[in-house]
Amino acid sequence: MSLQKNIHPTAIIHEKANIASNVSIGPYSVIGSNVSIGQDTVIGNNVTITGNTSIGLNNKIFHSSSIGEAPQDKKYNDEDTKLIIGNNNTIREFCTINRGTIQDKGVTFIGHNNWIMAYVHIAHDCIINNDCILANASNIAGHVEIDDFAILGGFTGVHQFCKIGAHVITAVGTVVYKDIPPYIIAASADSHTRPNGINIEGLRRRGFSKEAINGIKKGYKIIYREGNSIDDAVNQLKVLAEDVTETHLYIDFISKSQRGLVR
Repeated sequence: MSLQKNIHPTAIIHEKANIASNVSIGPYSVIGSNVSIGQDTVIGNNVTITGNTSIGLNNKIFHSSSIGEAPQDKKYNDEDTKLIIGNNNTIREFCTINRGTIQDKGVTFIGHNNWIMAYVHIAHDCIINNDCILANASNIAGHVEIDDFAILGGFTGVHQFCKIGAHVITAVGTVVYKDIPPYIIAASADSHTRPNGINIEGLRRRGFSKEAINGIKKGYKIIYREGNSIDDAVNQLKVLAEDVTETHLYIDFISKSQRGLVR
């Protein structure tokens, strides 16, 4: 590719990289041969983007981030795995996002409209869906899945293979060892993460009706406050979901949980 006026002359761009015409790349950044970067994306200074990495439209990647580097997995043996990043994401300073491994899907995936703050690490084979906020120094181990509109407080640590449901919010310093169902506030105390009600304020801001929020709250009580087994809770949630469609997220999430739920 020919050098563009919005690419700083000190940036190192491999000739086989696929860079859209109006991408901005700052000083001393390095872009590898299998990298694709879409329109209106802005890359800061000292950013390294490597591997088989696809970055969509209108992303902002701030200085000193490492995007698409090899997974930190001892089984990795230079296989051609991928990192896919969608549109309208903000990735702040000193973030590290690794591509996938062949032991899983071979892809790390970041969706659209995510806000990823400084010093966040996203490991191999993770799926971060849409409209999520990962606050400063959150560390996401391999094979983790995070659903839409989840918010991780600063210094949240997520164990490998955990799932975090939609509209979840975690407190600062939360350590996640098990799956967190949708809508829930979670926080760590005495090295144990517990549910602390539902994310009412977040649901209000996203336009959930009072009736939907009340139904979601009732679903939370079925799971956590009435002494039900998981099977009994799911049966009761199915009845509730006939009137409150939003509670289907609870049922779908529980059916896919492999590590068990935070309790």
